[in-house]
Amino acid sequence: MKQEKLSVLCAAAIATMSVSAYAETDFKFGGYVKADVMFSDYSNGAPDSGSLSRQFYVPGTIYGDPSNGKQVVDFQARESRFNFKSSTDIDGHKLVGFIELDFMTHTDGNERVSNSYSPRIRQAFVSFDNWAAGQMWTTFQNPGALPENLDFVGAAEGTPFVRQTMVRYTNGGFQFSAENPETTVNSYRSDTGGSSRITSGSGMVPDFVARYNMKTEGGMAFTFAGLARELNIEQDGLDTSEFGYGVSFTGVIPVGQDDIKMSATYGDGLGRYMALNYANAGVLDANGDIEVISSYGGYISYRHWWNDKWRTSITGSGFKADNNASLTGGSVNKDSYSGYLNLLYSPVKPLTVGVEYMYAKNTKENGLDGELNRVIFSMKYVL
Repeated sequence: MKQEKLSVLCAAAIATMSVSAYAETDFKFGGYVKADVMFSDYSNGAPDSGSLSRQFYVPGTIYGDPSNGKQVVDFQARESRFNFKSSTDIDGHKLVGFIELDFMTHTDGNERVSNSYSPRIRQAFVSFDNWAAGQMWTTFQNPGALPENLDFVGAAEGTPFVRQTMVRYTNGGFQFSAENPETTVNSYRSDTGGSSRITSGSGMVPDFVARYNMKTEGGMAFTFAGLARELNIEQDGLDTSEFGYGVSFTGVIPVGQDDIKMSATYGDGLGRYMALNYANAGVLDANGDIEVISSYGGYISYRHWWNDKWRTSITGSGFKADNNASLTGGSVNKDSYSGYLNLLYSPVKPLTVGVEYMYAKNTKENGLDGELNRVIFSMKYVL
């Protein structure tokens, strides 16, 4: 009997401790619902239905299929997303868990009947005080400086844009991370002058990023980031590595009620970190060694508030890769530019409707180019 009473008391004590431990936990559900209608005109013929370029602008995917028509319309709600966040205070320590999903990029559904697309993980991480681990935006990127565009990415050429698993340490304005490495290079050109992409996850050295965030008393915000990485290929008889690096700057500058957002990035061997992997980090020479490819890009965006409900953003973005055409051949991507102009209206704070015009041009090393003109109509409700 005494043993039963002791067991009941222990169970009650454990339950009380559990309630006490989680009494300071906040749970939040967030995300948004977004519907897009996109009217697109591809200079070389539209990509097939469901292709990535039909979901959002990806540099390098707008060359299209000459056998298809040039003008298409796409209706989608795939950008809609949801997330869950928990935040717990435990003896003065802060524990945070976060997971976010959306429905972009998948080809597992179709537009014939149900438009059923699987959710995908965008972010999934846990943080404890200054340390964080999991899938997040790369420390080399500053999502807070992205322009307010209706296109899913907006200014895609001019910004680093990567989400991947990492371990990150933050102290004040400083951030340091060791992130998942992945190498993309061009093969040595074939006899016909072509070059294919080689993707490799070999090697034992993570990508390292250091970043400093600063804010001024006037409300300006700036970031300075540096990236160091090893490019490594160990497959199909190849065994070669090379050092790559990058530097990036972003700024958000208030101008009265308006603001200017900007970014500038340069590096040798940046590859997948810039312009959604429009260009690769390097190219193999005739001996099977990696020669890094230099690249640079940036954007600038000005947002003007007509009043507290109406606003307009105008954005210009560009990217260029310095390919060694004698190694890559002429079929690789060389440069990409895009421009955006929109008008957005929020009758109430959580709801935004708008229209945006965008123009993009991509050019290959051999001079072949593709152009995209697109008008987007959107409605977005923030949960």
